[in-house]
Amino acid sequence: MNIKKFVVGCFDDEAVLFPAVKKVRKAGYKIHDVYTPFPVHGLDAAMGLRETRLHTAGFIYGLSGTCTALGFISWVLTKDWVLNYGGKPHFALAAWIPIIFELTVLFSAVGMTLTFCYLCQIAPFVKRHHFHKRATDDLFVMVIECTSKTNVQETENFLKNAGALEVNTQLAETGWWLGRYDLDRKLFESKTETITA
Repeated sequence: MNIKKFVVGCFDDEAVLFPAVKKVRKAGYKIHDVYTPFPVHGLDAAMGLRETRLHTAGFIYGLSGTCTALGFISWVLTKDWVLNYGGKPHFALAAWIPIIFELTVLFSAVGMTLTFCYLCQIAPFVKRHHFHKRATDDLFVMVIECTSKTNVQETENFLKNAGALEVNTQLAETGWWLGRYDLDRKLFESKTETITA
């Protein structure tokens, strides 16, 4: 388990959150993540995140579906199991278009879904640390990762001055783990005690 220290600030409005994110970045703090109850347009640009390449992955998955369908159908109907349909050509591309289209869509959809789940580290059995219980309810939660140069008290005061309603410091696991929260919590608490001691 990779446990780090974070300063967590809670905001009640996106109009307050946006300037706060810009101020935090300008001050040089490292934003771990921002959790919002609904998608906030422009927040990724304000955080300095690069554009996702999920659409490129979707194109590659779709192209692999097209090639798979075209290759398999042409191999079956021209080499492996050649049938004579009343003198029609064995390589009848126009008749295969619906199947090729369906496999293109299937490969693209399933591939993009699995890639998105992998990149966001979400799955039914994956557990992650929750920084605030109301993060997906009605609060906007900004999490700042503390480095060796970060002064925790200054960071907390900075977030309060930026408009945060609630500010606290937490020790949290940065990655994901398998299992249940109630069983793993004891192990996590014992590790954090050794770190803080």
